[in-house]
Amino acid sequence: AQLVESGGGLVQPGGSVRLSCSTSLTIFSICTMTWYRQGTGKQRELVGSVSPEGITDYADSMKGRFTISRDSGKKTVALEMNNLKLADTATYCCNARLPYAERGTGFWGQGTQVTVSS
Repeated sequence: AQLVESGGGLVQPGGSVRLSCSTSLTIFSICTMTWYRQGTGKQRELVGSVSPEGITDYADSMKGRFTISRDSGKKTVALEMNNLKLADTATYCCNARLPYAERGTGFWGQGTQVTVSS
């Protein structure tokens, strides 16, 4: 797989988790990296993205609790989630998109499951 997510698991409500997406893509430095999530029986939902320059953008519902960052040297992208709620339970996937490409195209990982439960 060209993108591999890790860090998911079982988390209590109010807890935190840090997900990571690693890649071997040689074009990583020019890609916008985006996190999505999809809960069971739900549509895929945008979490947020980080541009090649490190500029972040989040879905309105994700602002304040979620933080995305990238490490160009390690070719990784992190998603830090705080104050987790039951509704955050989902499979979280990362996406690498080339410049000027449509959102949702490009390379995808298999995802990592985050379950928020007491």
